Amino acid sequence: MIEGRSWFGPATEAVVALLRQVPEDRMDAPTPCSDWDVRTAVNHVIFWNGRAADAAAKAQPTGPEEDHDFTAEPGWADRFAEQAAVTARAWQDPDAWTGSTSLSGTGPGMPAPVIGSMMIGECVLHGWDIATALGIETNFDPDLVEYCYKGLSSIADMGRQYGAFGPEVAVPDDAPLLDRLIGLSGRAPHWKP
Repeated sequence: MIEGRSWFGPATEAVVALLRQVPEDRMDAPTPCSDWDVRTAVNHVIFWNGRAADAAAKAQPTGPEEDHDFTAEPGWADRFAEQAAVTARAWQDPDAWTGSTSLSGTGPGMPAPVIGSMMIGECVLHGWDIATALGIETNFDPDLVEYCYKGLSSIADMGRQYGAFGPEVAVPDDAPLLDRLIGLSGRAPHWKP
């Protein structure tokens, strides 16, 4: 999964571009993630992106806890863009992809390539969630989507065991790969609010 080094930057840039389009008056809009509104999804992306920078350095997590509302702070989208760039740079280091690391700072951790791949997938999946909730067009690089699909295929069952993903949504084999990625993650590709 070392090839992920080349996808961290494009994945974070794509989600930054989407989050910059989130209107303040739509933060309460529902998303394809059950029980999540746009604000919850945005805060999730920001929080875990920050944790991913620490994970790349094999360091203990820093910053606010998961219940922090980043969107309540003025200029949150600009600050997230800065954080996302730091995170992408951290995962450019080949050492970030070696050994084990943790997003929580507890336990034995997981292989660093799995964490890196997961965080790239987070950008695409939650970027899609937010864009779909708001009717914003996504423009993910097809090769990035393919990378995410391969990565998610290898951890989807484990993710379901831990409640990270819902049951797979059946999607035709000839559907666009983004739709198949969304279905694999337990979301309906043609979800509407």
